[in-house]
Amino acid sequence: MQSAIVTGASRGIGEACVKTLLKRKYKVFAIARDFSTLQTEDENLIKIEANLTDSKEILSLSKKIDKNLKILINNAGVGYFGMHEDIGFEKIEEMIDLNLKAPILLSKIFLRTLKKNKGYIFNINSISAIKPAFFGAVYGATKAGLRHFGKSIFHEGRKNHIKVVNINPDITKTPFFKNLNFSYSEDPKSYIEPAQIAKLIENILDLGDNVVITDITIEPQKFKIVKKKL
Repeated sequence: MQSAIVTGASRGIGEACVKTLLKRKYKVFAIARDFSTLQTEDENLIKIEANLTDSKEILSLSKKIDKNLKILINNAGVGYFGMHEDIGFEKIEEMIDLNLKAPILLSKIFLRTLKKNKGYIFNINSISAIKPAFFGAVYGATKAGLRHFGKSIFHEGRKNHIKVVNINPDITKTPFFKNLNFSYSEDPKSYIEPAQIAKLIENILDLGDNVVITDITIEPQKFKIVKKKL
């Protein structure tokens, strides 16, 4: 049985990817800090609690994942927004560690196995990776860095059949906005559903071995956000 890793697997896009991969008969190694929000149960679902801002915990995952790894989905991420001078050092470090360092280290650990299995790396980035991120300079920088890393790894390893896909979604209906001062609108045309991201990954998996979509941006039909008072 082929296996997959999904980080940030307990909710939102990660949870949708877990469900999709289980339906496709993958063994799924779901990685998150807390699984209290994940309702899915399956004999092929292995839940691993880990703090991906900790390099030692990332390294320990190498001993917990089998050699049939076909897919790595780097989804875990965090964002803090505001004037750059107002964002604390700890929040800046958390964004860099989780959004950029963790995917780079995970890719390093599992790249040989993924090459051997002609596998995929999916980086869940953000539209902030491709355009200026006002009030989110560090968040945008981490996503742009991950996008560039993904493109570089593909060109470095394409002769070994590795496929690296950067997905750059705009506003998606997830708990990402829970503690932010803005969120998606209730207008269903103004946000992306997590299941649509998972469906996009599924469609890419079905394309065949001869082509790779290396970079794709997905946006809602309308642009509309709601300001909140915290």
